[in-house]
Amino acid sequence: MKQVTELTTIEMVDEFITSNELSFLYVFTPECSTCHAIFPKLREVLEHYPQINLGRVDATQVEVVAERFLILAAPILLLMINGKEYVRADRFVRFELLDEKLSRIYKMYKR
Repeated sequence: MKQVTELTTIEMVDEFITSNELSFLYVFTPECSTCHAIFPKLREVLEHYPQINLGRVDATQVEVVAERFLILAAPILLLMINGKEYVRADRFVRFELLDEKLSRIYKMYKR
């Protein structure tokens, strides 16, 4: 399974994004059943992309994350490249489409 970095402050989120060229943020809330269902599938997809780093943020613990990334509902999946958002998916994730987008982007950045 894909390794996950738990991000518990906005400073940790900022550091995670700036220190990883390819970073993927998973923003969730603990009471969200959709969030719990989507996360294992996301980890499975990201397993094919070893250079994409996965960070998980509890929006109830890091409340400012919603404002910073304009999040209205959880879960939100964000692919950040060099600190800029390239892919955004929300609670109704089509994993086939997400995988296609990631594949195209990953080929450009793979070393």
